Amino acid sequence: MINANGNFQLLKTNYLFQTVAQKTKQYRVEHPDADIVVLGIGDVTRPLVPAVVEAFHKAVDEMAKAETFMGYPENTGYEFLKKAIIENDYAPLGVDLSPEEVFISSGAKSETANFTDMFGKGNTIAITDPVYPVYLDSNIMSGNAGKVSYSGEFGKIRMMDCIEKNSFLPEIPKKRADIIYLCSPNNPTGTAFTRKQLKKWVEYANKNSAIILFDAAYKAYIRDNDIPHSIYEIEGAKTCAVEFCSFSKTAGFTGVRCAYTIVPNEIRCHVKEGGTVSLNKMWNRRHATKFNGVSYITQKAAEACYSTEGKAQIEENINYYLKNAEAIRNCFKELKYTVYGGKNSPYIWLKVPKEYTSWQFFDYLLENYQIVGTPGSGFGKCGEGYFRLTGFGSAENTAKAIARLKAGK
Repeated sequence: MINANGNFQLLKTNYLFQTVAQKTKQYRVEHPDADIVVLGIGDVTRPLVPAVVEAFHKAVDEMAKAETFMGYPENTGYEFLKKAIIENDYAPLGVDLSPEEVFISSGAKSETANFTDMFGKGNTIAITDPVYPVYLDSNIMSGNAGKVSYSGEFGKIRMMDCIEKNSFLPEIPKKRADIIYLCSPNNPTGTAFTRKQLKKWVEYANKNSAIILFDAAYKAYIRDNDIPHSIYEIEGAKTCAVEFCSFSKTAGFTGVRCAYTIVPNEIRCHVKEGGTVSLNKMWNRRHATKFNGVSYITQKAAEACYSTEGKAQIEENINYYLKNAEAIRNCFKELKYTVYGGKNSPYIWLKVPKEYTSWQFFDYLLENYQIVGTPGSGFGKCGEGYFRLTGFGSAENTAKAIARLKAGK
């Protein structure tokens, strides 16, 4: 009999959002007439903008003609999309990148998980708590988490508590960390690093020869001028940080699948045999072996996000979701809840009443108001006692949920 990867046995039985979906599905079965408002999973609801749809149609027509047909895509992405990303997302910030530092992928979720391939065993990994589950789970799957203690903690994982006391932002580790996961604006708390705060992390990483894996999937929602849209706005970041970005929450590509990862040429990693290697070249080599690239049609649609029309249409959608988030935030504040996020982020992070656990509050909202959210405990032990809601629902459903909450109080 073959041996399975035993690391999978160390994971929770179900992925957080699977559990939320299962509980919601069961409630629908038991209450077929219930009008459930889902404000839990971070999936968008507005359709693709006209500029993107037009680009899709045009690209499909090109694929229907022999003279413009495209076969296998370049595994790291087409030059036209890389150029659009650099010119629109980085050049205005004063960040200089080359196309070879941009890697087009099918999603930031998979890329943050896949990046565990780049590192050997024995590294100390710092991860925020609460956290997007993929960071921790992918390291457990790959065997990078180390041995499990009797208390259930992993020997190579250092969870960085993000609590009210530190405004839900991690503090610089007192003990050295080799790999650091940061997400700003954060999922699930909705908080974000200022330039001054992020600068400390870049300085720490460079001083300790560490690498920051920086998830910037929600950067389009930033409205505060003191919050950087890219970690590369911080001097020194190109020697220590990899950045993950996505078209999913920006342009509504959750069902399309397109993202990009920035791996600067300057980053070097040590090898146990001695010397250093280029992380960019390693990632390029992995792409060549394990990834066939994103379709031409999808990349042409992504390129359209940067057209004059595309930018304006997408900005309208982002403002739509931020307006929803603001309305949810204001509703719970009016109901005397302690609320965070919802300003530079589509996520609202609220403190549940003391008599409830996070999952009990999930059941309470579902049973009494037919509203679905996400229990904070699903994001880690520091998430217990908190609850995440999103602004990604429709304006109609958001208003419906708010009306129910205010009526029931």
